[in-house]
Amino acid sequence: MKPMNRREALKLAAAIGATLAWKPSLGAISRLASVERRDLFPEGVASGDPHSDSVLLWTRRPPVSEDAAMHLTAQIAEDAAFTHIVAEAHAVLRAETDWTCRVLAAGLKPRREYWYRFTDERGNTSRVGRTITAPADRDTAPVQFAFVSCQNNQLGACNAYKRMIWEDEKRPFAEQCGFVMHLGDFVYEIMWYPEDRPQGYYDRRIRDIVRYPNGEKHHDFHVPTTVDGYRALYRAYLADPDLQDARARWPFVCMWDNHEFSWKGWQSQQNFGEGVVPAQTRKVAAAQAWWEYQPARVAKGSGGELNEFTAPRVADAPLRAVDANGLGEDAGNLTAIRALTLYRAMRYGGNVDLILTDNRSYRSEPVNDRAEMKPFKVKEFPFFDLDDAFGALDAGRTYKGGHPPATIEFDGAQLPNPSVSAEAGTILGTQQKAWFLERLRTAAAPWKLWGNSVGSLDWRTDLQNVPAVNGQRWPSPGYGLSTEDDWSAYRTERNEIFDSVRAHRVAGFVSLAGDRHAFTAGRVSTSLPPGKFEPVGVEFITGSISAPGLCEASEHVIPKDHPHRALYFHDTSAGAKSTINAALRHGVKTCLTLEETSDAAKALAARNPEVAPHLSFVDLGGHGYVMVRASPDALDVEFVCIERPVERSTGDDGGPLVYRISHHVPRWAPGEEPRLERRDLEGTPPLLA
Repeated sequence: MKPMNRREALKLAAAIGATLAWKPSLGAISRLASVERRDLFPEGVASGDPHSDSVLLWTRRPPVSEDAAMHLTAQIAEDAAFTHIVAEAHAVLRAETDWTCRVLAAGLKPRREYWYRFTDERGNTSRVGRTITAPADRDTAPVQFAFVSCQNNQLGACNAYKRMIWEDEKRPFAEQCGFVMHLGDFVYEIMWYPEDRPQGYYDRRIRDIVRYPNGEKHHDFHVPTTVDGYRALYRAYLADPDLQDARARWPFVCMWDNHEFSWKGWQSQQNFGEGVVPAQTRKVAAAQAWWEYQPARVAKGSGGELNEFTAPRVADAPLRAVDANGLGEDAGNLTAIRALTLYRAMRYGGNVDLILTDNRSYRSEPVNDRAEMKPFKVKEFPFFDLDDAFGALDAGRTYKGGHPPATIEFDGAQLPNPSVSAEAGTILGTQQKAWFLERLRTAAAPWKLWGNSVGSLDWRTDLQNVPAVNGQRWPSPGYGLSTEDDWSAYRTERNEIFDSVRAHRVAGFVSLAGDRHAFTAGRVSTSLPPGKFEPVGVEFITGSISAPGLCEASEHVIPKDHPHRALYFHDTSAGAKSTINAALRHGVKTCLTLEETSDAAKALAARNPEVAPHLSFVDLGGHGYVMVRASPDALDVEFVCIERPVERSTGDDGGPLVYRISHHVPRWAPGEEPRLERRDLEGTPPLLA
C-alpha cells in the first residue's frame, strides 16, 4: 500500500472525525514545559485501528474542580523520552463530546513502536501511551495479536489484562502482541445497585461503580436511557487501572456486541424479558458514547465537525414496516442504526486480512425471544433448547429446500410451526452481508480472519438418549442446543456464508469470536451428523475477561437433587466437577457412565462420536484471553485461562494460570478441509474437556 500524503491523511482524518497529527516542520515542534497529571486525564489514553502508516489516538481531558482546558497538543515520538517527535497535532476540546479527543497520527513507519502523550495549554500532561503500527502489506514475518470479550467490571476484575501485559513484557519486540481485538461487551449496560441485590450475583459481590442519571429500572437492574448515562458507564469502566494499562500499551481494534447498547437489543429495539420496547433514542445515544470513547476508524452517519458526533433526531416508536429480511424500514429505525457504521476491514501485514462485522445492528428479531418460541421451551433441562425447533423457526419457508414442516414434535405432540411462511432470519442484514462476502472472496492474505462478535460452533448434545427419570425425558427426538441468540440460532444465514466460502474456494477462513464466556475450538460446517459434516474453516471462541459463564451459572441453578444433575456435575468427596463440557463434546452417555463408575476411561469409551465431530475443545467456565500467531503457512491459537477473576489480583501476573492450550492450524489449499492440532501446553484442562 502506497503511504498517504498529507492531503490524503487530512481527508481520512476528516472522514473519521479526528484531528490530524502530521510531521511537524523543522523547528515547529511544541516545546511545552510539562508535568504528568494523570488525575486530569482520569480515563487514561488509548490508541486504535493501527494501519502500516497511521494509528488513531485518544484521551479525555474534562474540567477537574476549577481546572479546565480547551485545547490539547498531541505528540507522537519514536522514543519514550520524546527526544524524536515525528508527528504533532493541536486539537480542540468540546463539552459536546464529553471532553474526549481523537487524533489520527499519520505519516508513520510500518511495524514500529511509538509513544504518545497529550498536553493541555498549561503543560499538564497525560500518562505516556505506547502504540504499534501494522506491518507493511508485503511483510510476511509472523504477527501476533490477542482477542478478548465480555468484561463485566461490576462483577469481576480485569486480571486477564495483567497476565497479558506481564507475559508480553518478557518477549522480544518481534514476538510481542501487535494489537488487542475486543469483540464486544466492553461495558455492561445492565447495572445492579447493591441495595437492589444485597445477596450479590452468584457468589460474587456487586461493585457500586456507576449510578445512571435518568436511568430506568427493570426487575432488579438499571439501564441507561440517555447519552449521559452511556458516557457515565464508559467512564466507570475506564477507571479500572488494568484496563487503562492495557489501552496504554497496545492499540485496540474494537467491535461492539449487545451490552454496549442493550442486553437483548436488536436494530433499535430493546427487550428486557417482557416483550419488545422501541429504543431509537437509546440506540443513537449508545452509538454516540461508543464513538466518543473508542478510537476506531468508523463512519458517523451525520457527518459533523472534527471530534464531534452530531446525534440525529429520532423518536422511540414500534417498528411498523419490516422488509423480507426483518429490517425495520421505518425512517427512525434506519436513522438510528445508521448513526454509526462499525463494520470494517484492515490488512495487517502480509499474512492477515481482518474483517469485522456488526452482529447486532441489522439482525432480525432473535428467534428465542419471539412469542412463538414459548411453546417449545424446556424447563426440565436448564440451558438447553430444541435444536430442531431453532432450525425450523429460523429458516421459515426456506427450511429443507422450501418444504418447511407444518408442525414440530414436542413432548409427544405436534405443535404448529409458526414460521411456515416467514422469511429466514439474518444477523448481518442484506447490505453488510454482501460487503462481507465480497471481502472474503477478494481477500489476498493467506489468513482471512473474521472478527465475529458471536460464535457459530454449535454446542449440542444427544439429550434424546437420556433415560426417563420419574417419567421425565427430553421432549424431542432431536438434539438439545445450548446457544440462544448467536449464529446457532441464525443458521440459514450462517450456512449461506459457509456455502459461499466453499463455492469460492476461500482457504484460510477463520472465525475469531466472543460473547459465549467460554473457550471453544472447532471446525465450521453447514451441517453435523446425521447430516454431512464438511468443514470449510475453523473457529476459536474466547472465554470472558470477567463475566460469569454457564458453568458458574449452573452451580446456582442445578440443585443436588436435580434428576439430570449428572449432565451438569459429577459429585465427589472433593466437591462437584462440571460435566457439561463433556456432554457437549462426547454426549450424555459419557456423563452418565462417569456418574455410575467414577472412571474417566470408561466414561470416554461410552462417547457418541456423532455429537461433536466439529469440536476440539470446549470450556464453559474459562476466563482469560486468546493469543493468535499468524505466519504464511500456519496459524497458532493459544487459550490462556486464568482463575475465576472475582477480585483484582494483587500480583503483576494477574494470578495463577489454570491452563494454556494451543491449536496449530496448517494452511490448507482451496478445496481441502482444515485441520486442528491441539496441544495442551500447561496446567490442567477441565474434566473430560
